[in-house]
Amino acid sequence: MVAKPYTFAKGAKLEDHTKQKHKILREYFDRYLWVRCRLPQQSKFRVAIVDGFAGGGRYEDGSPGSPIIFLEALQAATEAFNIQRAADKMAELSIECLLILNDDDPEVVDFLKSQVAPVLAAIKDTQPKLHVHVEFLNKPFEQAYPEIKAFLERGSYPSVLFNLDQCGHSQVHSSTLTDIMRSFRAPEIFYTFMIEALIAFLRKGNAERYRKQLKHLNLTPEALDALGEQMSNHSWLGSAEKVVFESFHDCAAFVSPFSINNPTGWRYWLIHFSNNYRARQEYNNVLHRNSTMQAHFGRSGLRMLSYTASDPSSGLYLFEEADRVRARDQLSDDIPRLVNEYGDAIQVGDFYRGIYNMTPAHMDDIHASVMMNPDLEIVTDAGGARRTSNTIATNDVLRLKPQRSFFPMFLNSQIDPQKR
Repeated sequence: MVAKPYTFAKGAKLEDHTKQKHKILREYFDRYLWVRCRLPQQSKFRVAIVDGFAGGGRYEDGSPGSPIIFLEALQAATEAFNIQRAADKMAELSIECLLILNDDDPEVVDFLKSQVAPVLAAIKDTQPKLHVHVEFLNKPFEQAYPEIKAFLERGSYPSVLFNLDQCGHSQVHSSTLTDIMRSFRAPEIFYTFMIEALIAFLRKGNAERYRKQLKHLNLTPEALDALGEQMSNHSWLGSAEKVVFESFHDCAAFVSPFSINNPTGWRYWLIHFSNNYRARQEYNNVLHRNSTMQAHFGRSGLRMLSYTASDPSSGLYLFEEADRVRARDQLSDDIPRLVNEYGDAIQVGDFYRGIYNMTPAHMDDIHASVMMNPDLEIVTDAGGARRTSNTIATNDVLRLKPQRSFFPMFLNSQIDPQKR
């Protein structure tokens, strides 16, 4: 008999990469609730959360696992929102949450129930405006998903958040990710996997696709077989990001192909899927508040995956202040070039939709690069110019100024006279 990796009565050991994931998850979920509950006229918010690999709820040191992180965040948000609303003489806000917790080990589920119960009791006693219904499932995720989907559809939940913190790669099919993102009005996914498992999956599942996806890596078969030896190399991180993005970019409108930072080797990926640029915008901002927790290798402006080994604009991006300085420098050139591709103007909402799959940059750095650029201006519906970045609206227009300092880009694409 194979020994269990830990005793559930004591909880699992909390690894560093898991601690990093949980901090990002908690902070992003805090922002998720704030964005969706910000309307003064709103008196109720409904959300469904699916934790597909829920685990036991707490670790051996007492730290909360993802199910309890969600519950604690809901409890804190409900209290904060209603304190603020009372101060502003606004109506109270109710939050209704369906929390589906699944794990394929029955012993884990039993332990999870014992850890969740006191948190639910505290919520009931202290937060009358928070209503949580918990469903426990005990199946491999792919077997549980049809039941989960039917449950969500019966409840007509528009806002759905999946946390899929699997071991390896193969426990969640890419077709399931696509189905989640296409089946609900406002879905988001946090998806974890190990890069070795993805490479093995591609190699085994579709050899031709595998060769095509890894062609740009320029690695020998021996180097691929010795994957563990490659993974501490910065260039390997950049190449792996391209593989990850190519593998998953059809699943959702916005895919963040950033790894969990580990200087001894980039092995774990935490990917955020969404269909709205606003979600990706907030996710980028959260990563900058948690610098060094995730890593990107490539360009820091737009076209983040477009680089070569000799490209001086490429480098390791850890969402720190020095990286933000580099990003602002690149954005000051990249953004005018992007606007020029549209002609000379683009609505701000369309600009956001066009860039947020292309950049790790913070929203403030993007805005600063626009406002301080001598070749760009933001124009309101009334025809006036925006003077400060915090007033930019999605229906404003980002346009090139009539008198520009940069060389006209269209001249770079003139027809070669020898090919006429």
